[in-house]
Amino acid sequence: MVVGSDRMRRRLPRQVLEATLSAALFIGVAGCGGPESFTVSELCGRKVDSALVAPFLPKGETLKVDDGISAPEQPRCQVYVDGDLHLYVRGNIDKADFDILKATERSMRRLGNPAPARGIGDGATIADHGAMAVQACTYKGEKSQYILEIDWVDTPKNTAERREALEKLLRAHLPVIMEAEGCRP
Repeated sequence: MVVGSDRMRRRLPRQVLEATLSAALFIGVAGCGGPESFTVSELCGRKVDSALVAPFLPKGETLKVDDGISAPEQPRCQVYVDGDLHLYVRGNIDKADFDILKATERSMRRLGNPAPARGIGDGATIADHGAMAVQACTYKGEKSQYILEIDWVDTPKNTAERREALEKLLRAHLPVIMEAEGCRP
């Protein structure tokens, strides 16, 4: 009995150690399946600084960037996290004599508190949940204008941060997407 007790004493710490290591490993593996931060380096088939898109993407399990809804002269893309739309980017080439900012004033109001943004294209509006910019350009030898719209934006939760992030993305992405579409300023 004494020999058996010694054996039990030697085994017990090893069993406790194994159980503790198993529990730690399980917790570590379970933690790996948690929400992730995502990186998006292309919008509508055009390169974009991933740091400019990151503020709009909450942590989650899955990321989907759908640019299959694009057409010639009309790049479109939607960015989903866990199946929820968090960013919708649309570009259009239109006639130069059409005042898109005035025409879309009502729809910009639905995005919350639209205000002009200086230094972006020929005119831009930033709202609480979206933004729009217009830039005159020449497309296929004709005077045109390029319109870039961004909406369905609810992240970051702080409105001032969200508006600032929208302005940065709009400012950086407008010239990139215009050039890619062949609409020269």
